[in-house]
Amino acid sequence: MSKILGIIGGGQLGMMLTEAAQNMKEEISKVIVLDPTENCPAAKVGAEQIIADFKDEESIKKLSELSDIITYEIESGNSDVLKKLEANTEINPSPETLRIIQDKFLQKQFLQENGIAVAEFEKVENREELEKMIEKLGLPLLLKTRRDAYDGRGNYKINTKSDIDDALDLFTGKTLMVEKFVNFQKEVSVIAARNTKGEISTYPVVENLHENNILRMTIAPGRVSENVRKEAEDVAHKTMEVLHGAGVFGIEMFVTQDEKILINEIAPRVHNSGHHTLQSSTISQFELHLRAILGMELGDTSIKSPTIMYNILGPHTFKGEYNVLHREEENIFLKMYGKLESKPQRKIGHINIVDKKNVGIEGLLLQVEDLKNNLVIKPK
Repeated sequence: MSKILGIIGGGQLGMMLTEAAQNMKEEISKVIVLDPTENCPAAKVGAEQIIADFKDEESIKKLSELSDIITYEIESGNSDVLKKLEANTEINPSPETLRIIQDKFLQKQFLQENGIAVAEFEKVENREELEKMIEKLGLPLLLKTRRDAYDGRGNYKINTKSDIDDALDLFTGKTLMVEKFVNFQKEVSVIAARNTKGEISTYPVVENLHENNILRMTIAPGRVSENVRKEAEDVAHKTMEVLHGAGVFGIEMFVTQDEKILINEIAPRVHNSGHHTLQSSTISQFELHLRAILGMELGDTSIKSPTIMYNILGPHTFKGEYNVLHREEENIFLKMYGKLESKPQRKIGHINIVDKKNVGIEGLLLQVEDLKNNLVIKPK
């Protein structure tokens, strides 16, 4: 019997999950998303939509009544409400896992308690505690909001004590934590999955390049040593063993100067750094997530063709309706997210550049530079 899939969130990740579900008609008959934005990206590709806040209790209950299984494409769902509903509706990843990951302090604490390496951290509640942590951990130091932050928006790098007032003012009213600054050599991630039967699988480690704390480019596979590759994938596997529930997780990591792996953050959902799988792999991360929560075999997660994913971000020069122009080539795959309005630094699409002529990663990087020069985002 095919199932009705409910998704909390209908942005670009929900859109690509919906498209993957439409190719699995024997398993999924309908997709319903809960999202506050009318005609959200997922709705544009055929998902039914409940228009409501991600945390709205009555709307989450309604979604559970209409769905056979619920998942999420954003961490903002109400984990307490979901916990109450899981006795009657299948929910994956588990609401308990969502609760832990929603709070960055609890997430780091959970990983540390399970023997998984993270940077030194501590919660802080006032200026005095922050100053004590500066003395303990040194500068620079990262001050972070514990909840509801993404793309670096909840982080403040304190370089000198004169930054303290600005940092605390920025996060007034927020629960906070500090984290020792890691002088990493690379940021990498592993997209990992576990199905309801306990089978675990990972895609190869990828390398991530950020601009202004926003992911700009993912190189798949990552340019790392064999030791780093193995350790990153082992850490991802161990993380999946201790987290509850099925689905795809995006596990972001630092590679330290001495080539050790520290987990930075975990997303209990499909992840921006896994978009390359739409073209690089036999099974995309979106299909993999659905296979995992449906209890199917996970299948092949190897990278068939080296691929670079390049995020298309809204330019700083304008806000509003837009057109995107780019040079078309046989190995370039454009994916727009159906967002009507461009805003500065908003993710409005991505491009996958696939190595079809065996030019290698360096050859693809040259093509990225050419792409940057020929990619135009302009007002409509």
